[in-house]
Amino acid sequence: MPVTFHVLGPLEVRRDGRPVRISGRKPRMLLATLLLDAGRVVGADRLADVLWPHRPPRSAQANLRTYVSSLRSDLGPALLRADGAGYAIDVGDGALDLLEFEALVDRGEFAEALALWRGAPLSDLPGSPVWDRRLEPLHRARLWAAEALIDRRIQRGDHDGAASELRGLLAEHPYREDLWGRLVLTLHSGGRKAEALRAYATVRAQLVDELGVEPGADLRGAYELVLADEALPAVPRQLPPRLPDFTGRAGEVATLGRPFSVAVISGPPGSGKSALAVHAAHALCGAYPAGQLHLELGLREPGDLLAEALRGLGVPGVPPTVGERSALFRSLLAERPMLVLLDDARDADQVRPLLPGDGSAVIVTSRRRVTELPGAVLVQLGPLAPDEALSLLGSIAGGDRVAREREAALAIVAACGGLPLAVRNAGTRLAARPGWSLSVLRQRLEDDWLGELRDVRASFDDGYARLPAEAARTLATFRLLGASAQPGWVVDAALGRHGTDDVTDLLVDVSLLDLVGTDAVGQPRYRVPDLIGRHALERTPALGGSGSDAVGRVLAAWTATAEHAMARLPTTVFSLTAARAPRWRLPGRTLDRLTADPVAWFEAEHEALAGAVDVAAGSGLAESAWGLAAAMVPYLDLHCHLGTWRRTHTAALAAARAAGDRYGEAAMLRGLAQVSLYQDRYEEAADGFTRSRQIFSDLGDRRAEATSICGLGAVSQFRGRPAHSLVHFRNALAIFVATGDRHGEAFARQAIGRACLKSGDLEQASESLGQAMRLAQELGDAHREGCVCLQMGHLHQAMSFHQHALEIFESLGDRHCGAYALQSLAGMQAARGDLARASTGLERSLEIFQELGDLSGAASSTQLLGELYRSAGRAGLARTYLSHASALRRSLPV
Repeated sequence: MPVTFHVLGPLEVRRDGRPVRISGRKPRMLLATLLLDAGRVVGADRLADVLWPHRPPRSAQANLRTYVSSLRSDLGPALLRADGAGYAIDVGDGALDLLEFEALVDRGEFAEALALWRGAPLSDLPGSPVWDRRLEPLHRARLWAAEALIDRRIQRGDHDGAASELRGLLAEHPYREDLWGRLVLTLHSGGRKAEALRAYATVRAQLVDELGVEPGADLRGAYELVLADEALPAVPRQLPPRLPDFTGRAGEVATLGRPFSVAVISGPPGSGKSALAVHAAHALCGAYPAGQLHLELGLREPGDLLAEALRGLGVPGVPPTVGERSALFRSLLAERPMLVLLDDARDADQVRPLLPGDGSAVIVTSRRRVTELPGAVLVQLGPLAPDEALSLLGSIAGGDRVAREREAALAIVAACGGLPLAVRNAGTRLAARPGWSLSVLRQRLEDDWLGELRDVRASFDDGYARLPAEAARTLATFRLLGASAQPGWVVDAALGRHGTDDVTDLLVDVSLLDLVGTDAVGQPRYRVPDLIGRHALERTPALGGSGSDAVGRVLAAWTATAEHAMARLPTTVFSLTAARAPRWRLPGRTLDRLTADPVAWFEAEHEALAGAVDVAAGSGLAESAWGLAAAMVPYLDLHCHLGTWRRTHTAALAAARAAGDRYGEAAMLRGLAQVSLYQDRYEEAADGFTRSRQIFSDLGDRRAEATSICGLGAVSQFRGRPAHSLVHFRNALAIFVATGDRHGEAFARQAIGRACLKSGDLEQASESLGQAMRLAQELGDAHREGCVCLQMGHLHQAMSFHQHALEIFESLGDRHCGAYALQSLAGMQAARGDLARASTGLERSLEIFQELGDLSGAASSTQLLGELYRSAGRAGLARTYLSHASALRRSLPV
């Protein structure tokens, strides 16, 4: 049985339309207080202030509980709830007249809203200062709604009805001169001049006799108009009609519903700036009964716009200068505050002469972010959310139709980029062709979106035509670079000059380039919205170029910057470079600042770098593709980004083969083989190392050939063939020594030491590891030093070596090698009886191996955990781990 509550008048409660008796004044005051804050918890102290305004009794809390219990008996237990130190009442939709009134006012349904009032709120109760916080805004809203309703009557020519409404308001507010002035003018407009003069006489006598003051200037002005029998100045009502299917933008509508002097709505073409402005302006009409002005600014000059505005205000002779026109405009609107809508502004200079003085409100729409107007409320529009876009599509094409083909509908709004103009175009196309399925339009959008969305194309063409050539080329270049957000210096490379902030700022200001944030190295990052980028790319040939030169320079800049950052990484062993790939260098200070922390730079850029590899490969720029992919390897290896490593190398390998670039093919084969080795795909790894070795040998690059030989040695080692691995590593060592590659030499000596250690040749292991350690320290290669420390720890059974290795890998951010250090350290801790620390270390290493997909490392850590738990007497847990370790080893390739 629904219960309704009524506070706009005496407090009433009804169930199924029949009154419910609430006994006792204090329970009724308690209920009234809760209803004024329906849905929110009201603290017990505040309730006590209402019920006992002078001094609450000691039993106040107990009394409150009694009154709440009484209300629950009258209303039912579900409506009232205790919450912490207070109480709340939950009411359903339409169950409280106060909330219903506010909703109707928000929707502009003023007559329906005012009909809910039965008198002063809670007029049968004593009242409380606590209630004033809620009731005072409510009274203001009622007065505003009443005035808005009167304004509508006047607009319709119902002067008698407006006068009757005004007399009702004046009975409540007898000293409101603005209401008396409106009554005088309304009676005069309705042909009731004598009554208008009598009304003025009445209010003047009232003011003089009771307050000792004469009427103010506005009220006297109304009287003089009546005396002169002059026609009232025309009230401009120039707003365009609002869209009946306006959808979404709830946050922006709420912002524009709050008081402001100037509001600027900006956003890219097609984002619905004008639609939002018109929608918001219509909602504000009631607050500006003197009129509403609308001007289309475009490329017009302020003087012409002011002349149009003054003519709309009934000015017969427009002054000759812009300054005089602007001053007259401000003077007129100072007397008659209005709402002014300035659509499609070029910039702040165009808007300033059109701004009235205090009292009026101005809504400006502009593609540019107009931030130079002091105190302006800034509203930046982006795409609609998918559910809002679907709702808009359904309101035009038919909600049932959209619901039946929801997947196709989602694809359509995605193809429209969430832009309201594009979605509206798509909806009207469907509405005009009821026989189409949504899949038909979906396909047509995929084939020729600009041809299908003609209004969008026209809007984009207009914005594009206003751009300088460099800005237009930048948009097309960003589109060619893919979806990844790009750092600001990309604009420099695209245009082939340094210091292009002017172009970037322009594109951001006109909402064609999105600033998506600042990355970890302090670079602002930018992205072109999809539809804008696609349109720019189509228009690029009109500027005399395909954009390939710009993309080539950007890729050359990525290559140079990535190689600069790579050289600063803690380990670069086996790095290969594309000698013939073009490079475009940033200024030295910029380059050093960006790559001061090379790991952070790669972290910020590795997705963009991977995208650049794809762009280079897709553009047939093989050397740029594989050069970039190779420059990423030390970072990808350090942080075990094996997925990105494989993806970039696969794309670059295809490009190198298509271009007949055998060196690039070998470099990518060697990199892919390393990934396969890390992923325990030994046959695949051996094949890649063998093929890359042969190509490097054919091309005469012995140092590169040695890097592939080392890979073959690692495959043999992991397959449990130490003799074979030693042959490979010694062969590679000889080449590294002959070619003077000391980093390669350090790697090979460490690998030989590890192989000798595995085979039990401790003397040779000690010699090779000692040589590797000296080389690593001479070279300042901390990573190689950590790797050697791991083997030294096994050789000397010394935990200090493992601990040092772990510290090095953690300082370098190498989680993979760090996991092996944890595993080795835990093995020694377990051997010395420190099972708790050993277990913790092994669990951490196992977690890292599993996360990185290293099955071999995971199998070893799992085996060690099983042995640890067996030695601790936990047989069941040990069997579980040992069984799992066996399963992991069986899954490893042979």
